[in-house]
Amino acid sequence: MIDYDDSGRLAVRVGAPTAPTLLLAEPHRPYPEDPTLDFLIRAAGPWGSVETSVETWDGDALDVFLTALAEDFRGWEGARTWGSLSYDLTLSAEHRSGGCVELTWGIHDRPGSDQWHFEVVTAHEAGEGMRTLAAEVRAFLAGA
Repeated sequence: MIDYDDSGRLAVRVGAPTAPTLLLAEPHRPYPEDPTLDFLIRAAGPWGSVETSVETWDGDALDVFLTALAEDFRGWEGARTWGSLSYDLTLSAEHRSGGCVELTWGIHDRPGSDQWHFEVVTAHEAGEGMRTLAAEVRAFLAGA
């Protein structure tokens, strides 16, 4: 769902309000004239919250990955995966029976530190639900 972060910038909230949610927020380009696009990802639930900065090269085609999942609404075998430039955010998608796509969002610490890893699973309607998520992420990435 399209949302706004604390500073009024476009953000995307992923997940049902009653389940653990993700927030993609604060997209920015740290270097003018450079395709590097960074944003924050926050995961929150009854267990607490975790946040990290995600480094991408113009979004690393996250919206294209989500659009491809939407186009294959009839399903696929196995997991499809995506990762950001520094693999601080990974995504694994599996098509489940009943027209549902299960996304496992992996939030990772940057290499060279203590290497923590955290995962949140969100479920989305195959087809329209995934198309909506892809469009929201596209608008979020374009807003930087």
